[in-house]
Amino acid sequence: MRLANMLKEDFIIEDLKSVTKDEAIDELLELLKKHNPEADTATIKELIIEREEIENTSYGRGFTFPHARTDKVDDIHILLGISKIGLKGRTPDNLPVFVVVLLLTPSNISKLYLQTLSAFASFARGEGNLAKLTSAKNKTEVIDVIWQSGVKAEKELVIKDIMRRDVATVTPDDTLKTVANLMFKNRLSALAVVDKDGKLLGQITDRDLIQAALPDFKALISNLNYSMEVEPFEELLKQEDKIKVSQLFKTDHETATMETRLVEVAALMIFKDLTRVYVVREDGKLAGVLMRKDIVNMIIRG
Repeated sequence: MRLANMLKEDFIIEDLKSVTKDEAIDELLELLKKHNPEADTATIKELIIEREEIENTSYGRGFTFPHARTDKVDDIHILLGISKIGLKGRTPDNLPVFVVVLLLTPSNISKLYLQTLSAFASFARGEGNLAKLTSAKNKTEVIDVIWQSGVKAEKELVIKDIMRRDVATVTPDDTLKTVANLMFKNRLSALAVVDKDGKLLGQITDRDLIQAALPDFKALISNLNYSMEVEPFEELLKQEDKIKVSQLFKTDHETATMETRLVEVAALMIFKDLTRVYVVREDGKLAGVLMRKDIVNMIIRG
């Protein structure tokens, strides 16, 4: 289904008067109340704020997707508001929010809800789409911009719908110090290892770093009185500028394509007890990564 076909002019504000995202949500809920007088907008607002407190739904790129699953509505409702000047508030990329997409759906509709969120995220990533929306002069033009993008709410979720596109990477020539710093900065337990052309070679994990300090860990486990001549972690620190990724990284990682069905990857993660699957293009270049916790965060928690 084309995303544009899911929109109604009655639920679009092409020039929001709000200054903040919270005010914009109120403005859109007032529009909902106008066309659905029986709607319990106070309760709906509470649920939206509850979701915002768990995690800010600002997507970046000038878009935000506040949403709630609630039986206070009996069908999916998409309310879209556009700010010409940008809204104040915290965003992942520090860019102002210009487009607010408020998605409300009853609890018994889960599939279309997820597909719709994914479709709007895809639209937000489209080059020039934000500028076209903010330049739209009326509601008809707003819908036409989305129609011209060709974005669809697909029948099934695939990896590209929720994968992380900004992936921290290292090369085989990088040092252990670089790896440790990137892991700490990005709060990661593993990094993708790529060549100079961006092709995926493998991964290096926090386990690999610890094992580099404890090469005789099996002996240590079998004999807790095992004596070491030097403090292993101190010795590793001395070598952090000399040890290369090429000496430590592994190639026993799992990959998938952007079009791989999400259920297939989820099943693979369970079967092999994986925390991540790397996403590669046809030429072998790294496109992203899907984390197991992303399935929980984006799908189960919404």
